[in-house]
Amino acid sequence: MSKPYSQSRALWAITRASFKAIFSNPSAIIFSVLFPIIFILIFGAFGSGGQAVYRIAIDNSSDTSNRFYQELRDIKAIRIVNYPDSNALNKDLIKGRLTAIVHIKEQKDSSGRSAFAVNTRSTTASSNTIGPFRQVLEYIKLVYEKKASGNEEEWVTVNDTEVKEVRKYRQIDFILPGQLGFSILFSTLFGIAFTFFGLKEQLVLKRFYASPVNRLNILLGIGLSRLFFQMMNVVVLIIVGHYFLNFTLQHGLITFLEIMLITMIMLLLLMGVGFIFSSIARSDTSIPLLINLFGFPQMMLSGTFFPIEVFPKWLQEVCKILPLTQYNDAVRKISFEGLSVLECGREIGILAAWMVIIYVIAARVIKWE
Repeated sequence: MSKPYSQSRALWAITRASFKAIFSNPSAIIFSVLFPIIFILIFGAFGSGGQAVYRIAIDNSSDTSNRFYQELRDIKAIRIVNYPDSNALNKDLIKGRLTAIVHIKEQKDSSGRSAFAVNTRSTTASSNTIGPFRQVLEYIKLVYEKKASGNEEEWVTVNDTEVKEVRKYRQIDFILPGQLGFSILFSTLFGIAFTFFGLKEQLVLKRFYASPVNRLNILLGIGLSRLFFQMMNVVVLIIVGHYFLNFTLQHGLITFLEIMLITMIMLLLLMGVGFIFSSIARSDTSIPLLINLFGFPQMMLSGTFFPIEVFPKWLQEVCKILPLTQYNDAVRKISFEGLSVLECGREIGILAAWMVIIYVIAARVIKWE
């Protein structure tokens, strides 16, 4: 009596063969690991030069109808940023993206004359800019008092209030999550799409289809090998970032494992996109075009190299629905802010919605020959 066909052994055999095929191509390792490390080093070095710009927020209870505020606003080195809510403001202050919160209040001195008290609230994350910014305030104070000489409103006091101790938000804490997303996006799409298309063109998939192997196992065997390879790349990038560039892992090993979990979700999503492109492509030359149409807008609009806040408001809303944006945001929240995967419900929900849409399309368009 013959033994029943083992689907698990077939899955393992396909996965192992696909995994070996990946390592037979050295360019895959260079593109997936070496290029992201180079980009991390290059973009991590940005921001060290150029003219200083002090991003500040004005406290909502401040008096902004006075001449001192006008002098402050006219300084080219000062950029006043408006925030829709206090939560976003405090996050930027903690990360050092904001030099200080400034409060301007009119008051009376001992002689009854009008005066203005200017208070700044900052964190240790902005320690590199708060000192020079206070010198700018003192300069504005002197200019204001000189222009207001002889008037009643001529006294200005500049005070420092709360300076909160926070973790230092380094450039690498923004750059590395973006490079993780960049790496897995293009490496997975190119790997899955070209591998699946090649097997289809060589009639390998047709032979698999005629075999007792379950069709789902065929797809999983091809996809899982690429998924494991990309997970290895992510491990290497995180190790390099953490031990050599001081990338923050707020809760150590737990944070690392949670990043790997969110990466697994993103890889499963991208695996479906790769299957779609390999099925609808008429030739292998059209695959890079499809991948770039999907990947290039996300590379530019998902906070990979710079925050999406630099874009107009309407474009920011588009950025927020892109899957790569959700991955980048989730990794940054987990690594630096110390949130758990469960606290990234919005990001996971949007990724799950994308995954459902992608695999519904994949189920309709996948071709075996």
